[in-house]
Amino acid sequence: MRSNLLSEYSLSLNEIAHLIGSSEAHPERNNLVITGITLDSNEVVQGDLFVALQGANSHGSKFIDSAVANGAIAVLTDMSAIVNTGIPVLRVNDPRLWVGVIADKFYRNPSSAINVFGITGTNGKTTTSYLLQQIWDFNNRNSGLIGTVETRIGDEIFPTKRTTPEGPELQSILAIMRERHNLNVVMEVSSHALALNRVEGTKFSVVAFTNLSHDHLDFHKNMENYYQAKSRLFKFGFSDKAIINIDDAWGKRLFEETEIEKISISTHDQKANWKILESSLMDPNSSIKSAVQLTIAGPGGILLSIATPLMGDYNSANVLMALALAVESGIDPLSAANALNSAKGAPGRMESIVLGQNFRVVVDYAHTPDAVSAALKAVRSSTRGRIIAVLGCGGDRDASKRPLMGKALISGADLAIFTSDNPRSEDPLSILNQMHEGIELVENHFVIADRSEAIKFAVDNAAQSDCVLILGKGHETGQEVMGKISPFDDRVELKNAIRSARSARSARSTK
Repeated sequence: MRSNLLSEYSLSLNEIAHLIGSSEAHPERNNLVITGITLDSNEVVQGDLFVALQGANSHGSKFIDSAVANGAIAVLTDMSAIVNTGIPVLRVNDPRLWVGVIADKFYRNPSSAINVFGITGTNGKTTTSYLLQQIWDFNNRNSGLIGTVETRIGDEIFPTKRTTPEGPELQSILAIMRERHNLNVVMEVSSHALALNRVEGTKFSVVAFTNLSHDHLDFHKNMENYYQAKSRLFKFGFSDKAIINIDDAWGKRLFEETEIEKISISTHDQKANWKILESSLMDPNSSIKSAVQLTIAGPGGILLSIATPLMGDYNSANVLMALALAVESGIDPLSAANALNSAKGAPGRMESIVLGQNFRVVVDYAHTPDAVSAALKAVRSSTRGRIIAVLGCGGDRDASKRPLMGKALISGADLAIFTSDNPRSEDPLSILNQMHEGIELVENHFVIADRSEAIKFAVDNAAQSDCVLILGKGHETGQEVMGKISPFDDRVELKNAIRSARSARSARSTK
């Protein structure tokens, strides 16, 4: 998000040099004024500081000439980068540590002027964020959202490249929100963002932890590193208060190790500050619609009843987290509960597709072993017939979770269909083989590489009271194969498959 949405901001190169501790004398930068900051040479405009970082595949210094051609007037990079350019170059040992701090100063400390609530965890970040923003909307609070699906600034919606933006983009978004008086902001904070210092310079009113399970080990290598990345958010430098779900062992550990003020939540531990006292399924005879009745206790004798349309124990945890965050933001507990009675989940998260069919159809973003198991368990509790589930695993991502996801699919589905997700640069069949490695495929297990055909097969085989559950891509509207992204939306594919099946049945009945 660039300056067309913002007031004019600027910072002298000398100020930046002083901020990062560069004491070298460079007369040519004395009067140089920076009017933008970016890490992407393609996005450089006249007056920008180009930040050249070491990437996964190449170093940003290779793109300095392109950045200069686009208008960059200075470069920030590391000590080892090879740079041959006529514009000033600032060097620092770890520029990633400084990018967010520089951007925060450039945009005049936007997070200090608004209330930013940061949510991290393997699963639940997106749904909890959407629930919290709906509570704020219900209470007429101007708000913003930054996350996996989109960025929302009031009523405006912008696409996102990644769950948590790079430092300069993040600070520019927060600056826009400040200008638009969106004084309550919820943002998803990914483990990648924490490991790569994208949120440096950001001040959070409250930080929250949902859970931790197997994911992103291609990047973090092991669960301990993954945990350490997440735990960075729970330090005094980022926030003075934390809300931590203690349902899993990682949450319990984080609660014990965190030194900032902390509040615990749990779906079953009655010693937690916020807890669910009772949970029961409403309308159990319906195969199309379900809701969960929750009785929740909170600090100071708070006792609330919430009827949420969101199924599954993990969604009950999301509701509980959103409630606790809302109360910390100053919302009356009863008003927050009233908002949650009608609050919807995030796009592509246990999203129902209803076109008059006599079986349930649900789309979910589940792409970790725990998330797959949880989604299957959630629909099992309210499905009288079979569960027909379709699942794929993404290419160029953590391969170690593929067989675990396959086992979760087999364990929870009555009819299991292995298919493609986003193969990216990998061979789809190789990914599928890894998914069912060590699994004896029997008559109710199918491998259909074409995702569209897999979805159609699932719908064609559904009978009354069954549930068709499509897992992995959720809200996504494209499928990436060998560097090319083609339009693909599970929800659209399902609607087409349902209409096609209905037409086929009608044709047969007229013969």
